[in-house]
Amino acid sequence: MRELGLPSGTTGTVVTVGTFDGFHRGHQDLVARLLDASARLNLPSVVLTFAPHPLEVVRPADAPALLTPGYERLEALAGTGLDRVVVLPFTRDVAELSAERYVQEVLIGTLGVRRLLIGHDHGFGRNRSGDENTLRALGAIHGFDVEVVGAVKDDGGTPISSSRVRRAVAAGDLAGAARMLGSPYAASGRVVHGAGRGRGIGFRTLNLSLADERKLLPPLGVYAVRVWTPEGPFGGMMNFGARPTFGVDEVGLEAHLFDASNDWYGATVRLEFVEYLRAVRRFEDVSALRAQLERDELDARSALTSFAESGTLRGSASL
Repeated sequence: MRELGLPSGTTGTVVTVGTFDGFHRGHQDLVARLLDASARLNLPSVVLTFAPHPLEVVRPADAPALLTPGYERLEALAGTGLDRVVVLPFTRDVAELSAERYVQEVLIGTLGVRRLLIGHDHGFGRNRSGDENTLRALGAIHGFDVEVVGAVKDDGGTPISSSRVRRAVAAGDLAGAARMLGSPYAASGRVVHGAGRGRGIGFRTLNLSLADERKLLPPLGVYAVRVWTPEGPFGGMMNFGARPTFGVDEVGLEAHLFDASNDWYGATVRLEFVEYLRAVRRFEDVSALRAQLERDELDARSALTSFAESGTLRGSASL
């Protein structure tokens, strides 16, 4: 356990394992139970996760677009109060580990597991040959306990899963995704220089470059958004798509923030998709576009106010 940087004298850890893509309410419940067990047993809490997503290695054609790639997933986990997050590089060699070797070399040899919490559908080892019963048998041999955590279900009784969140986001069901995530669906990106067209018509914008090309995004369109900046959160509206009025076919993320004056070039910001407003379309001239943007601002402010009042938006923002 020295590799984990844990204090000397540490006698073991409480561990959970998963890809945690999206870090939805089911993941949050699992980590909350991990932290509770950690406090009761007075042992450090550890999350073991993987990069890249295992399907990118074992079945690349089936690998999904990601809800929280790379930095976004680590950011979500870091905000929980965990003692350690361990990212295991998922390679062909790791994929070929038998269930027994995986437990002995990773969970015991590297992490020093004393208590293991797993989701109800957890599979591990070569071809996912290991399951709950395998872990309980190995735990009895090697001296660690196993707790299986049931699924968190939505109001209709259906288990929440990363796959369901992906389907909701891809279909533009932002409200459904937010209910499963516990907060609006979001994307992190770096603020880059644009062409300055928005500034020229009175709607200055932040142009965002996403941190990871595997990030799943909702359908193209104009959205009400909230953006977390170095100066805090601001409500706004965003064009996700081309800029046909200006003859630009390249798809981009361009957000106009309400009551904000800073450019934040080079900064990383987090953009929350709150509500779809309309499709991207070409206008006859800049005057027609400006008139539409004024209507969009009213619609976006109204959407942000309604969403905040519903309790789904965390914190406060300039609306």
